[in-house]
Amino acid sequence: MGFFPLHRLISSQQRDRRRRRRGKHPISAPLYSLILFSAPNLHMFFGKCASLGKRNHNHCLQDDEASRAVKKTGPCLPEDIWIHIHSLLSLQDAARAACVSHTFLRSWRCRPNLTFSPETLNLKINGNGEGGEISDDVSGYLARNINNILGKHWGIGLKALKIEVLDCRNISNCNLNSWLRFAFKSQVEELSLWLHSAFTEVYNFPWSRLSEGCGNSIRSLHLSCCVFRPVAGLGCLRNLSIIELYGVCITGDELGWLLSTSLALEELHLMDCSEIICLEIPCLLYRLSHLVVSECKNLEVIESKAPNLLSFVYTGAQVQLTFEESLQNMTIMDSVWNEVVCYARERLPHMVPRLESLDICTSFERDTPVVPGEFIYLKHLNFSFVAWSSGFSPEYDYLSLASFLDACPALETFTLSVSQDSMDHVPVSGDPSCLRQMTGHRHNNLKDVSILGFCSAKSMVELTCHILENAPSLERLILDPSSSDVRRCSDESVSCLPISRRMVMEARRAVSTVENYIVGRAPSTVELTIVEPCTRCHGAVVL
Repeated sequence: MGFFPLHRLISSQQRDRRRRRRGKHPISAPLYSLILFSAPNLHMFFGKCASLGKRNHNHCLQDDEASRAVKKTGPCLPEDIWIHIHSLLSLQDAARAACVSHTFLRSWRCRPNLTFSPETLNLKINGNGEGGEISDDVSGYLARNINNILGKHWGIGLKALKIEVLDCRNISNCNLNSWLRFAFKSQVEELSLWLHSAFTEVYNFPWSRLSEGCGNSIRSLHLSCCVFRPVAGLGCLRNLSIIELYGVCITGDELGWLLSTSLALEELHLMDCSEIICLEIPCLLYRLSHLVVSECKNLEVIESKAPNLLSFVYTGAQVQLTFEESLQNMTIMDSVWNEVVCYARERLPHMVPRLESLDICTSFERDTPVVPGEFIYLKHLNFSFVAWSSGFSPEYDYLSLASFLDACPALETFTLSVSQDSMDHVPVSGDPSCLRQMTGHRHNNLKDVSILGFCSAKSMVELTCHILENAPSLERLILDPSSSDVRRCSDESVSCLPISRRMVMEARRAVSTVENYIVGRAPSTVELTIVEPCTRCHGAVVL
C-alpha cells in the first residue's frame, strides 16, 4: 500500500475514534444535496435523522452538530433556501428534522404551511386505526398537539393554516378561538377550518376579528359546519379572492354583506348552505370568474350581476337563474331537477348567448323541443343521462337531441353518456333503410363524438346514423357500451367494475348492432372506434 492511501486510511480511523469518544454521529452526506432529493428520499433521510435524534436526544438539543456538518460539508446557503427545503417535508418529518438541526429548528418555528388533522399528526381513529369518530382522549391529545405546535411557532412567515378535524366532535370552542386568533395575528393568507357536523349550529366563527382589520391578509377562506353571521358594516377584506363555505349557517343577506366587502373575490363555492334562499351576486365583483353552488336545499333564486363571471357549476333542485352575458362555461348536475336539457334548450340561448361549454347531468328527460334560439359560440356539449335502478326514461327519443345539435352551429365536440341498469327502450330491428331521418340539420363543425353507454335502442342508433350523415367534418366517433362510470381492468391484477348480467348481454347486442347498422354508414374519413366488453371479466356471460 502506497504512502498516500495509507495516510488517508490512518486519518479516517483517527476521525472514527474521535467520533466514538464523543458519542456523536454527524451526518455524513452533505445536506445541500437534499435540494436534488425526491420526496420519498427526503422522507427516508429524515426518518434516519429521527432515529438518531431518539438515541442522542439530549446531545442534539444542546449543540448544533448537524448545523456544523452543513457548514463543513456543503456551501453556506441562505436560510430561506433551507426553510423552503424544510417546508416541503410532511409535518411529522419536519418535526423530526427539527430535532437534529438548529437550522431546521428555526425553520420549524416559522414553517409557512401548517395542516392539522388526525392523519398529519399520526393519530389513530378510536385508538385502533378503525374508521369512525375519534374518541375523547384522542381528540384531547390532538388539541394539545396543535396548541403545543402553535405555541412554539413564531408566527412569522405563516401563509397557510388548515385545521381539519372532521371526525372530532369534542374540540372545545376555546381551542378553536385560540387557533383562529393565532391565524389572524400571524396574518395568514389561506385559512381552512373543517369541523365535525356537530358544530354546525354550535360554533360561531369570530367574524368580528375580520372586521377589525385582522382579515386583510387572507386570500383564501374555507369554512365548514359552523355559524357565520357577518353584519352590515363589515370591514373591507381587500385581498380575499376565494371563499368556500360547506354546511355553514349563513343567510342570503349575510352572504351579501360578506360579498360586498370582498371586492377582490375570484371564486365562490357554496355547498349545503341550507339557510340561503336567494343568492345575489353584486355587480361590484369585477374579478369573480368562478361560481359553484351545490345542494343548498332551500335555494330558489340565483341572480348574478358579476360582469366577468365565466364559469358556473350547479347541483340541486330547479332554481331561477339570471346571469350576465359574460358566462362561457356552465355545468348543471341534476339531483331533483327534471327535464334540465329541455330547460337549457329553451332558456339558455337568450340568457347566456356567449356560452362555449355546456355539461348537463340528468335523471329524467322529455323529448328535446324544437324552439327558436341558437348557441352561437357553443363548442363543447356533454350530456349524462343517469338511471340508477332501471332503464333511462323508456319513452325518451334520443334522436330528438339532433335539434339541440342543430342549434349549435359552432359545435366541435359532443359526448353522450348513458348510465342505466337495464335497457328498456325499443331495440332496433329489421331493415336498416327503415330508420328515421331528420332532414335540414347540418353540423358542419362537429369533429369529435363519443357515445358512452351505447345500446341497441332504435332511437340511439338513429341518432348515431344522423350524426354520421350530417357532420361532414367528423373525424372521430367512439361507441362504447360501457358507461363513463364503469372502471375497466388495466392489467391482470385489477378487474372491471361489476355490472349486471343483463347489461353485459346488452353490451354484446350493442356491438352487434354497430356492425349491422352503423359500420356501413361511416365514411372512410371517420375514425370509428367500437369498444367491446371485457372478455376476461365478462367473458363467462353468454347470450
